[in-house]
Amino acid sequence: MPSRTSTSDRILEAGRRLFNEKGYASTTLTEIAMAVGISQGNLTYHFPTKSDLVTRLAEQARLRAQIRRANLHPGAIEDDYVEHLLFAMDLTWDNRFLLRDRALYMSLPFAKQPDSETVADFDELHGLIRRIKKDGMFRNDLDLDLKVLTRSLWIVSRYWMDYLRDSEGLEQITWADQERGIQQHFAVLLPCLVAPARRAFNLALDRASRHSDAQ
Repeated sequence: MPSRTSTSDRILEAGRRLFNEKGYASTTLTEIAMAVGISQGNLTYHFPTKSDLVTRLAEQARLRAQIRRANLHPGAIEDDYVEHLLFAMDLTWDNRFLLRDRALYMSLPFAKQPDSETVADFDELHGLIRRIKKDGMFRNDLDLDLKVLTRSLWIVSRYWMDYLRDSEGLEQITWADQERGIQQHFAVLLPCLVAPARRAFNLALDRASRHSDAQ
């Protein structure tokens, strides 16, 4: 018999997958229970309501970001920047229903609280932008407001999937669509950099992509 913890984890994973594929509103607890291979009564023993399930999934996403941030080991700025960007896009992709369907659960307690992880993510990106400035990678002929640039870059990554749904009418978003989002992000950043820095950032992205493909 699976342990209580393993059953809970299986429910969470099935819930995340179905919420991402079908949407929060269109997914029922019965479907999640069937996907896990348990009775609905067993599921509601762990998560009495669908809102309990989505609350736990949001907590998991926050914890994943917190653990990564606590274990950061700074290296070359271009590698650190690409790692930050890919992690943010990957976390958003894995939990895309949280952004896509957020209007459906804005009344839940976790959605009403100030999002400390959103603030921390923005602050980390701003720190990386300041490091780029310190390393002399920005073009001298540009009068850049680093906070404004950070905000523009953060918005591109954070709301890319909203654009895909609202402007391109995509109901099912693939990882290839996320890769287009990375290119949009770079389309804002790279023109601000000197040529050697642009090459360094593109090479860092290539290295990260090859490493991801090899895993």
